[in-house]
Amino acid sequence: MDPTGPVPRYRRRFLRHPAQVVAVAFAAAVALGTALLWVPVAKRGPGSAEFVDALFTAISALCVTGHVVVDTREHWSGFGLVVILALAQVGGFGIMTSASLLGVFASRRLGLRSRMLTATESRGLELGDVRSVLVGVVRVSLAVELVTAVVLTTRLLVAYELSVWDAVREGVFLAISAFNNAGFALRSDSMIDFATDVWMCGAVMVASTLGGLGFPVLLELRRQFRRPREWSLHTKLTMVTTAALLVFGWVFLTVNEWRNPATFGALPWWSRPLAGLFQTTATRSSGFNSVDITQMNGGSWLVMDVLMFIGGGSASTAGGIKVTTFALLLIVVFAEFRGEETVSVFARRVPDRVYRQALAVALVSLAVIVVSTLVVVELSRAPLDATLFEVVSAFATVGLSSGLVATLPDSCQLILALLMFLGRLGPITLGAALALRERRRLYEFPEGRPIIG
Repeated sequence: MDPTGPVPRYRRRFLRHPAQVVAVAFAAAVALGTALLWVPVAKRGPGSAEFVDALFTAISALCVTGHVVVDTREHWSGFGLVVILALAQVGGFGIMTSASLLGVFASRRLGLRSRMLTATESRGLELGDVRSVLVGVVRVSLAVELVTAVVLTTRLLVAYELSVWDAVREGVFLAISAFNNAGFALRSDSMIDFATDVWMCGAVMVASTLGGLGFPVLLELRRQFRRPREWSLHTKLTMVTTAALLVFGWVFLTVNEWRNPATFGALPWWSRPLAGLFQTTATRSSGFNSVDITQMNGGSWLVMDVLMFIGGGSASTAGGIKVTTFALLLIVVFAEFRGEETVSVFARRVPDRVYRQALAVALVSLAVIVVSTLVVVELSRAPLDATLFEVVSAFATVGLSSGLVATLPDSCQLILALLMFLGRLGPITLGAALALRERRRLYEFPEGRPIIG
């Protein structure tokens, strides 16, 4: 018997598609997180947090973004920090993944409905493999977080002379935040204190990169890391595109900021490449910063906008339109330039429907960003470049800030909060939640060719 039980008739009318349940579950989790952060015990000092601050922080944590409107360490109490960390962990696993895990451990079997929900949230898991994948997700996630926490805690104890409790607290917090690409840190300046520390920056970079590859890729790499020829097309595209974007961003940011006295120029020359690599990695979704983002050059902001928009891997803790979407669009362009009738990559033909979905994701995401930027600029009269940076960062669930977000009016902060929610679920997932079923046309129209260009 399905442990989820039969679906009541009054729910069938509104929750007929698994993506709808995903959206509703995320909304419910946001409501719970907001309520917990709104209670007086979650805030330092007397009284409760402002409702908008609690709502914004809850969405930012659950959507693993890291955008903040108040100082995380100074504003929230120990209870509030635990709530934020728990929301980030739940957001990383995925609401439906966590719920299905409870079903696995409780009854050792999953019903079809639970598998469909998990597959929808994870974007790419096969229904028959969900149970084994879920267990693998937990093992990989906890293993990476544990190793990262040990490295960070040890480094904080040895090099920064923190007490055992403070080192453990900060190390664990950073490890969970890094792997889930949440971007929250216990220091007001994020990772600036560790800009020249290879151990601290390296551990955070590795954890956030692994989290940004996506669970399907991590599980496949664990099984056949030494046999790249046997990797799936998805894994090959993710790995190659991720590496290319990291190299491009690393070189550009390092060169462009090398002599900027307010950013890389203030660091020893030998640590500037480290800062460039760290910031490139963080831009792709983790949201940490080891230099003052507000002082970076305009060209660096634009490149970071692009990297944030692309994001990380599918079914990962990263946001953006995803690297496979970006890679497929480039492949389609190259195929069209060569005059090829079909699109192929790594000796595999890509179905028409797949790159049509990639085009839809990219265009819908771009439209959301353009409209949101226009609205925020008109409401706040803020500079366009800073506003665009904030909007892209929110939609791509990155969390990097141009310094503008905390000064925006409540209406604009709510828009950014909505963008984080949309960015976490994805435009196509939200669209699927509204579409109760796929419609197949039973006939074809005659072909027509409009003039292009």
